[in-house]
Amino acid sequence: MWGQTQLNMLYNWDDPTMPSSVYNSFNEIWGIVANDHEFAVLGSTAGTHFFDLTDMSNPQELQNAFVTPGNSSASVIHRDYHDYQCYLYAICQQGNTLQIIDYSNLPNSTAVVHDDNTVLQSAHNIFIDTANAVLYAIRANNATISTKNLMVFSLADPINPAFIGWYNSIQGQTIGSAHDIYVRDGIAYINSGYNGFVMADFNDPSSPVLLGSLTSYPQQGYNHSGWLSEDGSHYFLAEETHNRDLKVIDVSDPTDMEVVGFFNAGSSSGTSIPHNLLIRGDFAYVSYYYDGLRVYDISIPSTPVQVAYYDTYPGADAASFRGAWGTFPFLPSGNIIVSDMQTGLYVFSGIDSTITATYPPLGSPENCLSVPADLAPVLTVTPSSIQGISAMNVVVKVAEVAIQNTDGSAITIRIPKDPRFTFTWDPTLINVGFDVVQNNQWTYSSNVIFHEFKTDHVLTGGSTISFGYVASYDPQNTSGQSTLTVGIVLSSGGEIEYNNNSDAEQITYFN
Repeated sequence: MWGQTQLNMLYNWDDPTMPSSVYNSFNEIWGIVANDHEFAVLGSTAGTHFFDLTDMSNPQELQNAFVTPGNSSASVIHRDYHDYQCYLYAICQQGNTLQIIDYSNLPNSTAVVHDDNTVLQSAHNIFIDTANAVLYAIRANNATISTKNLMVFSLADPINPAFIGWYNSIQGQTIGSAHDIYVRDGIAYINSGYNGFVMADFNDPSSPVLLGSLTSYPQQGYNHSGWLSEDGSHYFLAEETHNRDLKVIDVSDPTDMEVVGFFNAGSSSGTSIPHNLLIRGDFAYVSYYYDGLRVYDISIPSTPVQVAYYDTYPGADAASFRGAWGTFPFLPSGNIIVSDMQTGLYVFSGIDSTITATYPPLGSPENCLSVPADLAPVLTVTPSSIQGISAMNVVVKVAEVAIQNTDGSAITIRIPKDPRFTFTWDPTLINVGFDVVQNNQWTYSSNVIFHEFKTDHVLTGGSTISFGYVASYDPQNTSGQSTLTVGIVLSSGGEIEYNNNSDAEQITYFN
């Protein structure tokens, strides 16, 4: 039986010129909030698109925010996204790198602050346990580790994920064919394909503990994806198998899990197939390939009732994979966004009357605030009083004193030349005197006026980066005082505040 209400479509964006893979031109959908605006994130064969959906009388594709990945070709089938601390994490199963995208300056622009394969080269899906700052990657690999069912990373430093471990099984229980994972407060719910469903405790992600598994159940197919009810008592899962029902699993006792409910799209085609589902409040939002978006009232978890629908795919049903890929129901407005593999982005009016369209506090990680970068140098010269030709330690520490990150453009430092100072630049130095420096992050050059030091390192809010050298100071048979100054070149790192861009140290010298 079809749902009671056809959803109200507010917007559809499509690009018929987009290259298509064997299955699709478009893939994953996600949503983010920044500067009291809400945005849709859409994956395609070309890359990552951003849309400002704040004013639905005038939705905007933000072409200046588009991010081109390492693989932007018709070979791309699957991208995946998740966000944490104003960063969007973007991965592609057919891709080359993990991209971390700073979106705090939307709707104006985005900045890629991490783009390499040392952390992740490809993955099928990613999920972030934001409460514990841990990223989980399914069927993942990187430049040095071959594909594993699950790889786990710490996001203590959000732009430099730190590897914790990889797992093909948990205490003897295989998670082979793992396709997706949902994690809340350290408890992982793993959709393990034809190997069923597994729960594990990852509160110590270096040593996970098996809580339970469900490896045989009615209408079993390819256990693809799922989401936990808000009270944590039931897990709703989708089998990516034609003509299989969605399942409701009672997970209140992980040692005795059971399927307590079945539901579907109401299609009689025999080829109906769900893909992804998410839960907000008392509603489950399911993207069915050929049947579009389906919304179910799950206030009685064991008996979901279909209450709304919209079929985004105009073609005929088939035993293949076309149509709605994903959905995202968590925007503050309550509007529901959907990606269709052939016809792009859809936005629908919400149906949950409990959603008040209230934005999270501006400046919180759930509503990022765009604050201009503000760099400040600190110069230290020791000793500051010398007699005769003497060695001096010179250290420059550059701090990002605002809560914003630098934008990835070069940070350039200049020190005016003084014929009494000579030094040889050593990019391998890690200590100058008692100070730790990162000379390997800097390049050095000079002209007749300045010594110039440059880095492309992204400084996060409140962090620092330093360089230093050991100089020889020659008073040239005189006594007196001189001043060594350091300055940050305007617009370094995207900053626009310039009232603290210099520092100086006075040197007293004797013949």
